[in-house]
Amino acid sequence: MTLLRSTPRGRGTAINPDNRFAPTRSEACDDGWEQDVPPTRATEVRREIAKSVLTRNQSPDVGFDRSVNPYRGCEHGCIYCFARPSHAYWDLSPGIDFETRLIAKTNLAERLEAELSKPGYVPQPIALGVNTDAYQPLEREQRLTRQALEVLLRFKHPVHIITKGSLVLRDLDLLVPLAEQRLVSVSVSLTTLDDELKRIMEPRAASPSARLRVLRTLHDAGVPVSVMCAPMIPMINDMELEHLLEAAREAGARSAGYVLLRLPHELTELFEAWLAEHFPQRAAHVMSLVRQSRGGRSNDSRFGSRMRGEGQFAELLAQRFRLACKRLGFNRRDQNYGLDCSIFAPPGQQLSLI
Repeated sequence: MTLLRSTPRGRGTAINPDNRFAPTRSEACDDGWEQDVPPTRATEVRREIAKSVLTRNQSPDVGFDRSVNPYRGCEHGCIYCFARPSHAYWDLSPGIDFETRLIAKTNLAERLEAELSKPGYVPQPIALGVNTDAYQPLEREQRLTRQALEVLLRFKHPVHIITKGSLVLRDLDLLVPLAEQRLVSVSVSLTTLDDELKRIMEPRAASPSARLRVLRTLHDAGVPVSVMCAPMIPMINDMELEHLLEAAREAGARSAGYVLLRLPHELTELFEAWLAEHFPQRAAHVMSLVRQSRGGRSNDSRFGSRMRGEGQFAELLAQRFRLACKRLGFNRRDQNYGLDCSIFAPPGQQLSLI
């Protein structure tokens, strides 16, 4: 573990815990000598030639069975990100490594085109940007997400985008023609309207006002948009739930969802360290409510409860969400996000004469 006295500016965490697969573990301790805190930590990008880019899942908790992630790791640095523990599979830490040691799948478009062209492929909406944000800052130079959208437009394949990055507006020229054929929807993750909380919780993600502008601009352009209030953290941002939904509805969102904070694997240690740094007087209460909602543990991975939790706090949050959605006229999302799978047409394949 790397021991720093405070979080480097622009990063979500200061620590780098050993990943759960590491054969040995180290424990950092303060020996009393003064340690300089680096003001920043540069982002390193590793390029990967991927063998496959379509990831399948059978989870009943999400509305898709396949996804594409152009990147591993995420420079947004959200402290709560459930994807942090996945960095352990590349022998990297879910801590600051997750934010600074990124992997780009440089052959994404080529592999995606090949997998969609396979005989017998049956289209269903692809979720773009699930494990890490497809519109994180790295996308400005790599443009892998844009390349994927170009492939999906040519193939007339439906896609659902999940992001908290304003860079998605760069690709309006692709999103509009996709929307005209009912081939795209966009879900914007909105966690707080407080700029200061956003700064320490999601340091390199778009500001709350920028995310609302994304919703408004996409809605005005005819692109279906929804809001995802995720995660809701007890005593940190859960009190904003109704305000988030109201702001998103005014900006053009027509459906909504939420997720209660999840803390799988190493994420518990990272989140507790963040609480101790930024909310020391509240930390014990926050974790107590988290454990009350997770059967006495910091995380519950069971299907059916992992997204919503259980117990009094979780039930109250669910009731508040239902009442707010009813009052604001939010629609329930259908399993396919209202997207059309029937016009899928791989370029060059002969169309049926029937």
